[in-house]
Amino acid sequence: MIKIFSTEAARQTILKRVPLDNMQVSSGLLESIQRLFGEPLSPDEAVRQILKEIRLDGDAALQRWSSKIDGLEEKHFRVPKEAIKTASSQITKEERNALFVSAERIRWFFSEQPASSWTFKDGSGMLGMLVRPIRRVGLYVPGGTAPLASSVLMTVIPAQVAGVDEVVLVVPPMKGTGEIAPIILAAAELLGIEEVYMLGGAQAIGALAFGTESIRPVDKIFGPGNIFVTLAKRQVFGVVGIDGLAGPTETMVIADETANPGWVAWDLLAQAEHDILASAILLTSSKALANAVQDAVTEQLATLPRAEILEKSLSTNSGIVLSESLEESIALANAYAPEHLCLSIENPTPVVEKITAAGGIFVGDYSCEVLGDYTAGPSHVMPTSGTARFASALNVLDFVHFINLAALDDQTAVGLCDPAAVIARSEGLEAHARAADARNPSKQRK
Repeated sequence: MIKIFSTEAARQTILKRVPLDNMQVSSGLLESIQRLFGEPLSPDEAVRQILKEIRLDGDAALQRWSSKIDGLEEKHFRVPKEAIKTASSQITKEERNALFVSAERIRWFFSEQPASSWTFKDGSGMLGMLVRPIRRVGLYVPGGTAPLASSVLMTVIPAQVAGVDEVVLVVPPMKGTGEIAPIILAAAELLGIEEVYMLGGAQAIGALAFGTESIRPVDKIFGPGNIFVTLAKRQVFGVVGIDGLAGPTETMVIADETANPGWVAWDLLAQAEHDILASAILLTSSKALANAVQDAVTEQLATLPRAEILEKSLSTNSGIVLSESLEESIALANAYAPEHLCLSIENPTPVVEKITAAGGIFVGDYSCEVLGDYTAGPSHVMPTSGTARFASALNVLDFVHFINLAALDDQTAVGLCDPAAVIARSEGLEAHARAADARNPSKQRK
């Protein structure tokens, strides 16, 4: 089910990054788009049409597309406050306790992150940067096939720690029910979130970006979603800010002969069960471990309810790479820049310093990625598709913006006017230069 690759074969297949624009789209998806739109369109073209209609027609377009895509006939998308308040009574005591434990860990973690204004004063005046929270943010929470209540905690809490005044959730209905999963609403209630809309897909992103008669626009959009959500976020960027473009989720494990093959197999399966595009890759120089993990994956897969999804993700996007050494495994990981990087090796701590690109590092056999998904503390919203080369996991700084501050005394400002004017004239901007000259007594006409 999960194949073993040589390093060179892996570079040409499972380790080869595919740009978002070149990602394969199934014939079934293209057929469903044609049925919905009445003409053959690419996903990007379909999203563009939905966004245009929402921008022009507001709630009417939202109702139209929510009916077509999700079968919703509701004219009011906002979830009643009473439904949010009573959601916790619809989940188990164990689930309520788990949400509380996770929320406490996440809030503690982000409360330690420095994000404060600073100023520097000397004899010349004051310079600094003012940190201000974004006023209103929209958070997309996946909920159609897997109700990710954890994503509510992982996105809302850093926003609250940053001081964001208005946090809005959009959540698609569960397939076949036409309702939001109670555990998602319970998580919202735990965090004091009252503005929740039952909306999914590109139409939800359009509503957040452009606003409608019933939904006020936001300033920045966060959260992972399917290909339509990702394409919609890319198209509205500039109208609003976005956290990034989330591709399929991915885990990479570096393991040696001391690793527990059963545990490694579970770590791979845990990631691969997300969806058919998920990626789970093991890097090891131990052939014995590679074979043992391959056997364990096959055995454990037979016991899992999402076996159909797992079979596709394991056979197309995942695999075991037999490297020459630990050093080569590290080099492959840095080149791949995985969302999650797990170090299941005898002495993992020194290897952390050698990792240059990863969304998150999970050190040792017990710090498994699943804990990162739910209860460790850091947000599980991390850069995918190789963007960990330059992007970071979701954090408090994503929910603030910086304002530069300059308050120079008169003498210092006058001394800076002449070089400013020189640079301005070199750029052909005479009005800039004269604005500086006007404050420079040496440039005043007698």
